Amino acid sequence: MINATQLRIGMIIIHEGSLYRVSAVKHLTPGKGHGFMQTKLRNLRTGVGTEHKFRSDDRVDRATLESRDMQYLYAEDDRHTFMDTESYEQTELSSEEVGDILPYLLPAQVVNVDLFEGSPVGVSIASAVELEVVETEPSMKGATASASYKPARLETGVTVQVPPFIQIGDRIRVDPSEGKYIERAK
Repeated sequence: MINATQLRIGMIIIHEGSLYRVSAVKHLTPGKGHGFMQTKLRNLRTGVGTEHKFRSDDRVDRATLESRDMQYLYAEDDRHTFMDTESYEQTELSSEEVGDILPYLLPAQVVNVDLFEGSPVGVSIASAVELEVVETEPSMKGATASASYKPARLETGVTVQVPPFIQIGDRIRVDPSEGKYIERAK
């Protein structure tokens, strides 16, 4: 159990008997009375979002998760297959269960899958992924990093803004949580 003031985005909690991922949290202190935590929660089983106010002194049950390294194998329709790198067991997840990192996944990439009581509840990826630029405008002579950015389509199909010196075929590092260019890969 944790104090409600310790809630953070991405945490998985047990609330009213169901598993929820915290998608937004804001500490509010009214002029009169005690403060509270205004949260947005998403039910991991049904996908339904809800808002809930926790008093600052409320206790929240944080879910205990087991984390496993799994290799992304392939996608078929809306289903994505992952393989445990130790036991070689395969697990299927829907696009919704994989979440926002889906545009940054490549076959054979190792990701971290969170399990609750043996069932997958979430997928996380490294803080930076390396992808190849497959389409962008030609570079301009004398362009510097401080100039304006241009769109570039990456090998997974996602488009990010890159500096003008980036060319087709370059490998770049991207932050998947924000979808932003970090640097050119070496």
